[in-house]
Amino acid sequence: MRNLYIDFDGVIMDTITTMNRIMDATNLDKSDPIACRRFYETLDWANILAITPEINDGIECIQKILDAGVFDTAILTHVNSLDEIVEKVKFLRKYFGNITIIPVPKKLSKTKMVHAQDAILVDDYSGNLREWEEAGGIGIRFNLKLNGKGFRVINRLDQLLEMDLVK
Repeated sequence: MRNLYIDFDGVIMDTITTMNRIMDATNLDKSDPIACRRFYETLDWANILAITPEINDGIECIQKILDAGVFDTAILTHVNSLDEIVEKVKFLRKYFGNITIIPVPKKLSKTKMVHAQDAILVDDYSGNLREWEEAGGIGIRFNLKLNGKGFRVINRLDQLLEMDLVK
């Protein structure tokens, strides 16, 4: 069974838009890397997840994938703080009691946390997908407008079940 890793931010939940809205409301200087890092490290993740919309029925789609039993599925998410890890795990456990959740410190590549070879990564960020494919994995871009930027692309997670990915 092929490993399937699904990103959280920008794939399951629209946290990126929520964080950008908050960042804009606080007049944060986005060109200041220290201020940005501090912003991300001190976010109230319980609140972020409470006010963030789900993307295209992501939770239901993941359940369909799990029910199909064709992939060994895990959530592979970059994190900036311990609070972010705790809140994302609590959030996901409300829906999935048995899924593996792998937090990746933002400074590390996802390819350093798991074996990418022959595994699938669904991510909205092309940089992560490039690294993934360089490590021998299969990158699939998640994009609402179906802009693949050179990668296979989906805008709903259950579309994975229609692709020729099972090994």
